[in-house]
Amino acid sequence: MVRITRIGIGLALILIGLLLLVLPGPGILTIAAGLAVLAPEFEWAQRLLDWMKSRYRRYFATKKGTPKAPEDAADELGTSSENLR
Repeated sequence: MVRITRIGIGLALILIGLLLLVLPGPGILTIAAGLAVLAPEFEWAQRLLDWMKSRYRRYFATKKGTPKAPEDAADELGTSSENLR
């Protein structure tokens, strides 16, 4: 019964997320939530969720103006990162 409920909620979130891609709202976030609900039940959902996470990380890693770790900032300033700790 729990498995059926989890699958139903996950599929509903994915369908709502698909609608929110064309309507105002957080479509991609809702799809990711649906995949997170389905991931324990289905391998394909886990793979797709992992792919979305990697794309998210890669996007923000290459985005200019992203806050940097203290070690990276110290390297650019020419100081030792040990002084920051």
